[in-house]
Amino acid sequence: MSFQGRINRTGGGRAKRALGVQAALEWAFRVEKAQLELPVPEDVTEEGFGFGLEYVLIQRAILGCKIDGGQHKMGSYTHEDAEVIAACVAGLPDAMGGKRMAIRVAELARAGLTPDWMPGAVSRCLPVEIKRNQHGERASTIVVGTARVLARGKWRTVEVLACPVTFSPHPRQIEAARRAYDEWWQALGWVRDGLIAGGMLREVEVTAAMPKARPWLVAPRK
Repeated sequence: MSFQGRINRTGGGRAKRALGVQAALEWAFRVEKAQLELPVPEDVTEEGFGFGLEYVLIQRAILGCKIDGGQHKMGSYTHEDAEVIAACVAGLPDAMGGKRMAIRVAELARAGLTPDWMPGAVSRCLPVEIKRNQHGERASTIVVGTARVLARGKWRTVEVLACPVTFSPHPRQIEAARRAYDEWWQALGWVRDGLIAGGMLREVEVTAAMPKARPWLVAPRK
């Protein structure tokens, strides 16, 4: 994925690169190697852990200090905007998945991936087992009971057979994959809105662009 975005000029003449939130996340975590600094749990003392990056950013903004870069990459520079983006991700609220979602957003961005929502997946009813012999293939059956039948004038006891089936992929599997995509999409919306409202990015402008919402609802092209 290219990270080249639209170049906007601010009133002071400084150029800003316009990126959608997904592209901005991939630039921060994949290109700039920003690190995710998660907040310390409330039941853990801050001594020995230090303050999270989000706290530092907030305090520096209050004091009007410049945000420094290069705090996490040994021997190289991490762009300060990338650290701000990482701090915003770390601040995802529990309603959006909290730390678990923050880690997922960062990992996907670092890998340049979008969550797998199982495009084109259709649940199909299939036999649990297939037997093959010289006559071909047939579904395996199991005995589920017996029955009395009248055959050629005589009553006989015969086995009642059934073919165990399964659904592949299971509807719940498809539903879970698409629910996970939707949760990721909502988390990106929260990060996007936070970065736009925060106004702390110096060289990157996060636009309103978002990945497709519920792409499985889009009618396929003929």
